Amino acid sequence: MGIVVLLGIVALVLLAGLRVARECQRAVVFRLGRYMGLRGPGLFWLIPLGIENEVRIDLRVVTAPIEQQETITRDSVTIKVNAVLWFHVADPEKAVLTVESFRWAVQQVALTSLRNVIGQHDLDEVLKARDKINTLLRGLVVENISSWGVAVDLLEMKDVEIPQDMQRVMAMEAEAMREKRARIIKADAELEASRKLAEAAQMMIGNPAALELRRMQMVAEVGAENNSTTVVMIPAEFAHMADSLSKYLAGRDTSPSS
Repeated sequence: MGIVVLLGIVALVLLAGLRVARECQRAVVFRLGRYMGLRGPGLFWLIPLGIENEVRIDLRVVTAPIEQQETITRDSVTIKVNAVLWFHVADPEKAVLTVESFRWAVQQVALTSLRNVIGQHDLDEVLKARDKINTLLRGLVVENISSWGVAVDLLEMKDVEIPQDMQRVMAMEAEAMREKRARIIKADAELEASRKLAEAAQMMIGNPAALELRRMQMVAEVGAENNSTTVVMIPAEFAHMADSLSKYLAGRDTSPSS
């Protein structure tokens, strides 16, 4: 009877030490406070009665929002920025033995790095060169946490909040730039049209028949637009003849009588 009780106690002790870790988990095992290695995934056994204990680490990617920070850009504009950090544990041993709370520590490093990087760039760079800033930010975080066994997958600025006064100034600047581009396009079109007209005038000067055809085309265009208007075009030769005749008659009137 005593043997059966003893065997039952041993069985209970053995069962008490059984542990199961999922595929995405690892167990960092300590024996009497000393690090003994990693266990899992799957079924593993720990010496019960507090002789061995574990710290369970999840290897999946963690999404950690970086709270909104009010910071000043290099050109002295106060903005509010927040970001999102994605990271995972690459070395469970270092994540447990090197830093007390790796999740909180990584978030604080990302937060301070965000403030530092924003302070080194102008507002235009923050708004227009986000990819560059995100790359610099990620590199800075990776450099600071490289010994913690944590890998940064992605770090992106999420929102940039600009003061209302600055928003109005930027809207006015954008409107001025659009008006400038519109005026330049219109001026270029007028310049091109003037060049074409000058070329056409030169061709018509050397070819009177082309001038007459153009005059006839103008009559057709006016007739199509205003049907109630009648335009009579006098050929250029008649105009030259009338001009010469008027000059001849004027010369005779001014000559002294015999």
